[in-house]
Amino acid sequence: MTRVIDMRCRPAFLHDFFGATPGSAANDVARWLNGRVGTRGDLEHYARSRTQQGFVDEVRDAGLSHAVVVGRQIPGQVLSNDLIHSIVADTPELLGIAGIDIQTDGQAALDEAERAIRTLGLAGIDIEPGFGSTPLHPDDPLFFPVYELCASLGVPVFLMTGPTSPDLRFNDPAPLARVAQAFPLLPIVCYHGYWPNTQQAVGLAFRYANIHLVPDMYIFQPGSQVYVEAANGFLADQLLFGSSYPFRPIGQSIEDFQQLGFRDAVLDKLLYANAARLFGIA
Repeated sequence: MTRVIDMRCRPAFLHDFFGATPGSAANDVARWLNGRVGTRGDLEHYARSRTQQGFVDEVRDAGLSHAVVVGRQIPGQVLSNDLIHSIVADTPELLGIAGIDIQTDGQAALDEAERAIRTLGLAGIDIEPGFGSTPLHPDDPLFFPVYELCASLGVPVFLMTGPTSPDLRFNDPAPLARVAQAFPLLPIVCYHGYWPNTQQAVGLAFRYANIHLVPDMYIFQPGSQVYVEAANGFLADQLLFGSSYPFRPIGQSIEDFQQLGFRDAVLDKLLYANAARLFGIA
């Protein structure tokens, strides 16, 4: 049986953005995005995950070893870390990532990050520099205390990248090099893999072994073959699978991922072992 850890998997009930409310404008956008990234069949396949039990059933029916539920705190979408904890706490297959917004909350964000790890037992910290009230690059000094805290706590930091950045100038992998240099032992995980800037993202990961790419739903889009080529070589330990559920079905994404041309020798790393190492899963 194929072992899979889904690095980006959230229930529809988490927020209207994920399709929580049938018939809403936000749900129409969720359906649109599913079509955009290649969902086959029912574009509202995620309806079952409008309840906690339905989401758990989705995860288990897909055969996932673990699913990572990612928190988020940006202007207009604040998913509290207590909510993330409540979703994952009683289900062994679920792992939670805390979100903070240091640009808005300052020191309180750092205090919240520490509480999320030490008290809530969440597994990492998500920041979204390009989505703040003022878009910033990840090497802005504002974020360095976050990296220092994650390094001291021994947890990865997760960055939101990709083409939905409000200002696409902030979907540039280059500034992350300074962070990787300053914190060589800190695992840095890039959701959406900086797509469509795939060559630059792969080049960054070539230079810095602590950079990890999760292209998730964008690995099925034009220009993403470079991820596959790199993962068949030097990137085998730095690329990780994510479905982006509810924006793509979990099972379909696993099947499609296995057909992209990865060597058999690296598939277990990409689907499971790299993420297991990141989270210290035996």
